[in-house]
Amino acid sequence: MTTSLAPDAGRTAAGRKERPRRAGGHFRRQTLISYLLASPALLLSILIVVVPGILTLLFAFTDWNGIGFDAAFIGLQNFQEILADPVFGTSLANNITWLVLFLTLPAVVGLLTAALLLRRRRMRTFYQVVFLMPYVLAPVVNAMVWQTIIYNPNGGVFGLLGLAPPTASQATSLYAAAAVDMWHYWGFLTVVYLGAMRQTPLDQVEAATVDGAGAWKVFVHVYLPSIRPTLLLMGVMTVIFSFLAFDYVYLLTQGGPAHSSEVMGTYAYAFAFSSFQFGKAAAVGLVMSFFGLLASVLYTWISRRDLLR
Repeated sequence: MTTSLAPDAGRTAAGRKERPRRAGGHFRRQTLISYLLASPALLLSILIVVVPGILTLLFAFTDWNGIGFDAAFIGLQNFQEILADPVFGTSLANNITWLVLFLTLPAVVGLLTAALLLRRRRMRTFYQVVFLMPYVLAPVVNAMVWQTIIYNPNGGVFGLLGLAPPTASQATSLYAAAAVDMWHYWGFLTVVYLGAMRQTPLDQVEAATVDGAGAWKVFVHVYLPSIRPTLLLMGVMTVIFSFLAFDYVYLLTQGGPAHSSEVMGTYAYAFAFSSFQFGKAAAVGLVMSFFGLLASVLYTWISRRDLLR
């Protein structure tokens, strides 16, 4: 009995020893396949994001006209010159004003509209489509609509009221461009906030209602804490978008009149494609990226702190 069972026992033991090796090999093959499948996207990201980012960082310290790679290293001269330029101070202040506007008006309107849509089941999808339409339209189309119908002094709303278009005034040009961008942006926030609110557990809403909480208290004490991660993420994205603002300012005012609506995006564009000072344009781009990086780091820190609670 013992002799006949010994080989089987040996084979079983050997089989048990081989299984981890097979499992390990299978795991390595799966890992290799995963890396191979991800490599095209990774390579594309490196070519489109990483390499241009490194080149921008290098050219920010050079005097480069944008043609070829014949760039003279000048150290911090580009940064010193743009920091001494009063137009840079104006553009930075305008970007901060833009940020304050977008962190308040579109966010508040989007939240309140999402709360109203949450209570209205009929035609909710229709309203979401209507609110989202300006966001999916090209900025050129939105700017043309506002320039033709609203801001046009000859036949537009301002013209019919006998008012000068706000894009022509130094005091209002920035706000005129921001108004068009906020009109384009708030519907997107509404749809995002509504989607987040619909994920709120119904038992929490019902418990608050049973305890006698009204609609406003339910919104403040149940829905807002529930969508806090979404609010935080959209706040960080708004910070990044605010310092990347370019299209509506350029389409509506080109940074004028007299640089009154200049933002860092149009400021860098003027250096790059008007005076062909790509080194200075790269330096302005790095300053813009710094604020976006700062917002991303802040978001990561807050998210990790919330997870550790």
